[in-house]
Amino acid sequence: MAHAVQPRQAPSGPDKTGARMNSERTARLTEMMEKVVHPDNWEASLRAVERNAGAPGPDGMKTTELRAHLSQHGEVLKRRLLEGSYQPGAARRKDIAKAGGGARPLSIPDVQDRFVQQMLLGVLSLEFDPLFSESSYGFRMGRSAHQAVEAARGYAKEGHTWVVDMDITKFFDHVNHDILMHRIGQVVGDKRVLKIIGRYLRTQVVMPDGLKVSSEEGTPQGGPLSPLLANIYLDALDKELEKRGLRFVRYADDCNIYVKSEAAAQRVMAGLKEWMSRKLKLSVNASKSGVGRPWERKFLGFVITIVLLIAVSSQSLARFADEVRLKWNGRQSLSSVELRDQWNRYIRGWWGYFGKAEDRKAVYRKEGWVRRHIRKCFWQRWHGSVGRIRALRRMGVAEHQVKIGCSSRGAWAMSTNSVMNQALSNATLRKQKFLMPSDLTR
Repeated sequence: MAHAVQPRQAPSGPDKTGARMNSERTARLTEMMEKVVHPDNWEASLRAVERNAGAPGPDGMKTTELRAHLSQHGEVLKRRLLEGSYQPGAARRKDIAKAGGGARPLSIPDVQDRFVQQMLLGVLSLEFDPLFSESSYGFRMGRSAHQAVEAARGYAKEGHTWVVDMDITKFFDHVNHDILMHRIGQVVGDKRVLKIIGRYLRTQVVMPDGLKVSSEEGTPQGGPLSPLLANIYLDALDKELEKRGLRFVRYADDCNIYVKSEAAAQRVMAGLKEWMSRKLKLSVNASKSGVGRPWERKFLGFVITIVLLIAVSSQSLARFADEVRLKWNGRQSLSSVELRDQWNRYIRGWWGYFGKAEDRKAVYRKEGWVRRHIRKCFWQRWHGSVGRIRALRRMGVAEHQVKIGCSSRGAWAMSTNSVMNQALSNATLRKQKFLMPSDLTR
């Protein structure tokens, strides 16, 4: 007997699964503040603020005082966040000298506001980071400036040896709030989260003279949330470049685009200027932007040489030289050990970044010049002929040679004197742990 044919039922698994996933995602994005104040995110954010330390905001609270403050007031803070009634305090303005000249204005929030921003960052980054371009490297987990430079070199190796070097005019000052909030709102459905981000964007800043000012545009630099907001805003640029089929590398507001000809580079530059103005309300800094070869345009402190090696840019070497002069100024009220340790901390940090360079010849050629500054510094610190003769004797210089301590020549000239080179020889400086990049390479 033939079996009866059963009527086919519409497949329910995938549809139900899809509906459930959409429902879960909707709940996740509309109930985001609950995740923000979740105990795990709360503790992780607290540790991050403590670890990052930093100067106090306008209320004077230190990061070391935050944990005790939250023990006493944490429940009130949590309730206000969940209610959507939390109001951030003002931030303190501090200008930081920029390497290329000028100053970068920082807005330093109160420690509690830094904590709230860190909690928001912990949740928002999980939603936004997977949406970002693979060519975006700035302020993202598992990505670095070194990876960005390596990607740039990779494009040059593929034959894209013309670069559109695009510098955005005062990007952080000119972020349009409406555009930014619209882009955040496309992902975030929790009005409480949107409201507090809007309040952070409009928060007042206490200037050095005590005057409070507010702005209708810009995203303040200095809080934990600022880098993520910058990436959200500039993700539109990334998507436009991808749509045009262009190869590019972006690190925060520093963006380089790689093409195969000068004509193509000029077309891209002209087109992007118009697009940036129309879509993002931003302008390209004509004096800092340009078209050229990778070995003519610096990127994140490096250049790609004509043989496609990564090297330290001439501008970075010039700033290094400025730091050498500053660190080995003999008029500092530091002991010799303190001078050495100050220098070692700097050179370890500097080489920790610029040690990425493959072509290191220009850096190594600087080492003799650095040692000359060290010798000049000590000559100055030995204070007059009596002190210099005593110091030279202590360093094992023969009696008939210590008379150079009476020389009236300047410290810079004396730094190349054969006796000074004997007293503070390269071997002696190395033995006393005066570090150089070549020492850190080994």
